Amino acid sequence: MLKYTFLFSLLLSLCTGLNAKGFEIKATVKGVKDSTCQLAYYFGDKQYIKDSARADAKGNLVFKGEETLPGGIYMIVIPGKKYFELIVDREQVFSVSTDSDDLINAMNVTGSKDNEVFYDYLKWISIRGKSMEALRKEMETAKGDDAKLATLKSQQEALDKEVKDYKNNIVAKQPDMLLSQIFKASMEPEIPPTPNKPDGSKDSTFPYRYYRAHYFDNINMKDDRLLRTPVFAGKIKQYIERITPQMPDSVCASATKMIGLTDEKSDIFKYLVYYITNTYEKSNVMGMDAVFVCMAEQYYLSGKAFWVDSAQVVKIQERVNALKPCLIGKQAYNMRLLKPDFHPISFNDIKSEYTILYFWDPSCGHCQKVTPKLRDFYNTNKTKLDVEVLGIYIETDTTEWFKYIKEKELNWINAADLTLKTNFRAYYDIYSTPVIYVLDRNKKIIAKRIDVENLEDFLLNYSKRKF
Repeated sequence: MLKYTFLFSLLLSLCTGLNAKGFEIKATVKGVKDSTCQLAYYFGDKQYIKDSARADAKGNLVFKGEETLPGGIYMIVIPGKKYFELIVDREQVFSVSTDSDDLINAMNVTGSKDNEVFYDYLKWISIRGKSMEALRKEMETAKGDDAKLATLKSQQEALDKEVKDYKNNIVAKQPDMLLSQIFKASMEPEIPPTPNKPDGSKDSTFPYRYYRAHYFDNINMKDDRLLRTPVFAGKIKQYIERITPQMPDSVCASATKMIGLTDEKSDIFKYLVYYITNTYEKSNVMGMDAVFVCMAEQYYLSGKAFWVDSAQVVKIQERVNALKPCLIGKQAYNMRLLKPDFHPISFNDIKSEYTILYFWDPSCGHCQKVTPKLRDFYNTNKTKLDVEVLGIYIETDTTEWFKYIKEKELNWINAADLTLKTNFRAYYDIYSTPVIYVLDRNKKIIAKRIDVENLEDFLLNYSKRKF
């Protein structure tokens, strides 16, 4: 698997351009002594260590650096796999003290208004959380008692409103504070009542369409601080993988829309371009390589991914060139091959509803396992599904090929590029074997790199979809 950009290099590039004012975070943690602790931070869906410090016998430790830290949520990790979070943003010289047995409620902050507000909220929400859990348990035991359930639900709704009002009050009073931006990003779009269609019926698709269209209303995609919080990555993942239909065109359109909300020089822009490209480059879902091609062409090959060097761009271009001819939906590249009797065969000679291209080599260990399975599938489904197999031998030494065909009774159409004129490896991205492509009657690619075990279900479902 090619690696087109390295996260480490990306992380370094994201830290450029900061004002060199430095940071100094002092902490005293009761119950921790003579131990190494870490200062870590969120970045997308992962956490990274920024610094380490040694706590003395009284639990005092200091994290200090000459460069200002990018704004975000940071963590001080103490022994016992415990940690507490801090907002590091406008104020980067401050101190905190707490107790390892009750990190939140024992917290005291000096010199950071952001963290005072943050921990006031954490202490407040901790109490409400206990109340909400108590209500949940009561509702479990009150099943069947409609009157009591209604009362408990009313109390639950009142508690939800109290929490919402608390957050909205912070957002209204201090809209630029990172905590306010986190609260806003966590808010779901409020969906209005479902309208009627012209025939008077309810438009059942409206809630989904509205939710998808307004998903980013409360997320400031130009605020790089959000990238370094535990909220951002989950929101992006949900939008791309759950809200967006998992079809290449839809994913590419959603990614383009989402990235378009960012500043092209921002950290979020860099992260999203990397995240989408890398995710779909590695995807095991058939056809999603089209998303990689889409992202590569829009951002890497267009020069917008300015942090990528020329050598990486060349590799990306090579991979795009290999994938584009064989994306699902493309017209399959026609090849004039030779059968074992040395008569020519091409796609136009195959009139079946479906054609399976099977690139293989009898000396390939995996092919030796797959080929008999494909033979059995073919013998069972040739007539039932109107399917033909074009078995394409990828080498030129005919002796082993002829022998294997005869021994294994491969009665599909066998062929090979014995004169090495078709360049099939480039058109079908053949770098290993076996590889299966499925073509429709018009010889368009409808499936690729599919397992033999899934062929029958795929073709049955595809046939139903056609009609």
